[in-house]
Amino acid sequence: MAAAPLAITPLLRRQLADWLQEDLGRGDLSAAALSGISGRAHWLAKAEGVFCGGVLAAPVFQQLDPAVSVRQLAAEGEPVRPGQRLLELEGPAAALVAGERTALNLAMRLSGIATATAALVAPLAGTGVRLVDTRKTTPGLRVLEKYAVRCGGGSNHRLGLDDAAMLKENHLAWAGGVAAAIAAVRASAPWPARVIVEAETAAEAQAAVEAGADGVLLDEFSPEALQDLVPLLRQRAAGPVLLEASGVQPEQLAAYAATGIDLISTSAPMTRSRWLDLSMRFEG
Repeated sequence: MAAAPLAITPLLRRQLADWLQEDLGRGDLSAAALSGISGRAHWLAKAEGVFCGGVLAAPVFQQLDPAVSVRQLAAEGEPVRPGQRLLELEGPAAALVAGERTALNLAMRLSGIATATAALVAPLAGTGVRLVDTRKTTPGLRVLEKYAVRCGGGSNHRLGLDDAAMLKENHLAWAGGVAAAIAAVRASAPWPARVIVEAETAAEAQAAVEAGADGVLLDEFSPEALQDLVPLLRQRAAGPVLLEASGVQPEQLAAYAATGIDLISTSAPMTRSRWLDLSMRFEG
């Protein structure tokens, strides 16, 4: 699976520094035993899965000491097997020891998400339907967790509320209906912004496409219901519309893909995945 790019932004560097500081506290008390010593280490996979997060190793360890060098052996998004060497590190031993936990915690969490995503993407191969994530992410980790979804072969939905307007049940009720809610957003949002309507009934979905919604999230519809509804929505749409199904069980992915929808959204890779077991081994 091809690597998915992650921008190491100033904000991300500050977050990494904060996470390192959380572990360091007033300083690593074991560092005195390692003064002036250089060392080598490597990461190993202890379970089968999809690797993600190696790209963070250099920014983490080099915040502790710029002399640390990192050589990544397994690509981001690459399937790995138990015992596989993932990356190699060399530099001041105190920095290698101090950064180990933060770097591994991030990589294990992200690799777990990538692994879970890959398992859900597999049944959709060849269908043209994309698996997308949601905003159910760990506070502070959204950019990284969504990056892990990309490493697993998925795609990203909104990063935040300012990416696109999604009008849900309360919006529609308080604004006076689908058409009124869409009109209000169109009047104030920047022109590139998309408007998505979450529909819980066929009538809401039809009203959304007729009012010019860019996308409709079809929530908790069965595959049987979508077989008839999807072509009807495309026929009645005022323009191109992206149709998304949510509330989908993993065993039903292929059935939903066969309905003609464009996207399947799920929070499962974030909320239900297990960390992929990785370890850092120090060399003599």
